[in-house]
Amino acid sequence: MSGIYIPAADARAAASLLLLRDGTDASGSPVLEVLMLRRAERDGDLRSGAAVFPGGVLDVRDRTGHAWCLGPDDATASAQLGLAEGGLDYWVAAVRETFEEVGLLLAESTDGSPFDPVALSPWRDRLNRSEVGVADFCAHHGLRLDLRGLVYCSHWLTPPGVPKRFDTRFFMALAPQNQAAQADLGEAVELMWLSPAQALAPERGLKLLPVTRRTLQDLGRHASAEAALQAARAQTTVPLVMPRRAASSKGLRVVLPDELPYAEIARLDPEGRGDVHADLLPGRAVQLSPRIIRVTAPNPGPMTGPGTNSYLVGAGDEWTAIDPGPEPSSSSDAHIQALLAAAPGRITQILVTHTHRDHSPAARALSAATGAPVLGRTATHPMWQDPHFACQRELQHDERLAAGAGCTLRVLHTPGHASNHLCFLLEEERTLFTGDHVMQGSTVVINPPDGDMSAYLVALTALLEEDIEWFAPGHGFLVAQPRAVVRALIAHRLRREAKVKAALSTAGPSPLPGLLPQVYDDVPAALHPVAARSLLAHLLKLQQDGVARLDGGTWSAA
Repeated sequence: MSGIYIPAADARAAASLLLLRDGTDASGSPVLEVLMLRRAERDGDLRSGAAVFPGGVLDVRDRTGHAWCLGPDDATASAQLGLAEGGLDYWVAAVRETFEEVGLLLAESTDGSPFDPVALSPWRDRLNRSEVGVADFCAHHGLRLDLRGLVYCSHWLTPPGVPKRFDTRFFMALAPQNQAAQADLGEAVELMWLSPAQALAPERGLKLLPVTRRTLQDLGRHASAEAALQAARAQTTVPLVMPRRAASSKGLRVVLPDELPYAEIARLDPEGRGDVHADLLPGRAVQLSPRIIRVTAPNPGPMTGPGTNSYLVGAGDEWTAIDPGPEPSSSSDAHIQALLAAAPGRITQILVTHTHRDHSPAARALSAATGAPVLGRTATHPMWQDPHFACQRELQHDERLAAGAGCTLRVLHTPGHASNHLCFLLEEERTLFTGDHVMQGSTVVINPPDGDMSAYLVALTALLEEDIEWFAPGHGFLVAQPRAVVRALIAHRLRREAKVKAALSTAGPSPLPGLLPQVYDDVPAALHPVAARSLLAHLLKLQQDGVARLDGGTWSAA
């Protein structure tokens, strides 16, 4: 069957339940609260002492509980979880585990009479010790598990490479009324009703697993229990979230899928060894593939992120350097040495994506050290450019360069950020070295007169026609799903353009500084001087399109 989820063979199926209620904070304002428990301290348990939501692994006897449930049948539950069968086991386990750990039971008596959860407490221990199954419990007490209020909200899989992995489905529901939570003092040693903000507060000092922290952050967007439930119900799909382990300056850490290093870590370490780094450090040579090595320059900053990436591309004894980096100094001399040390063979040519001062100046020193020619293009306008740049040959759009045995780089002229901007496509690996044409995690500044917004959008759109699997940007980690990234960049620029049009329409004739706060109201004021450059690029594009008019320093709608 297509679309059926196949659980990881080394992970245990588990379920967890977020019980929600409406409360008030210290000022008396209404807040959403969620029930959390603090796990017992146990040697060798990564979750020891952590604050978590009730839940645990499925019991094989949870399947027998299907006949004692109110709510979805197994076919409906399985379809929602993307399973061929057994989906209802997760709903049953979530309710059972919650009863075992915190004493709250989502259930109804078969005869409609009220039941006393406290009187059922002895069965919590029997269930916890696996002496009985949930069907035995329900039959003995004449109960049906009430699953009608459970909403499936997320799916997390523990990173590969850890000793114990859990494939966990998370549900949320309103906490049952007229029941008091009570810790089992086995798994749960303390219970807490907390707002997400309270649970996340550093001063509270809770040990939070990455999944718990992210879940609390998501819950914190909602002002009430019902709002959180409605948002969960509105999800059309519930994607699998599988963090990765990575090395860092503080030891192993967990990286989530929306973090910048994630795709690169997944590519280089699918088994979860934990030896791929989650940070970019100057001078470190990173083998991205048999044909690609990255060395980051020591020039971090607001416009360069962790530093400019220089790449070595090749095979055997022939290697090509792409973007040698900023002007050598006492610190960046070390970058030239790092590049020379990282190259497995001779550097036979030096390519430059563009001549901004964080990308090209070191080409002269590297050329002097290796005798390799410098290839690139000269910018149309000298502003913001490397004034000493000189190339032995101007590269042309669509020409191919040999970069070693089985390595072909195709040149793509991609003006916009700079008139002379080039990208280089390693055809054998469908990897595009993007310079600053596509950044990771941010948009690039388009700075006239050399920068051109119209050209930038055209060049971005052209990338959608190329067969590309990975972006290797001038700043940041490898970027996956390049078409989605490009479409998002285009959409962002068009949304910004729409804001420029709206500002021109509502503000009347205005100088550029008068339009800036309205067009970039979502950008911190400290970044407005940089944003003003891109705003000018948008205005010049709209002027070319016949939509905007410039008259004596004042912009208006045409």
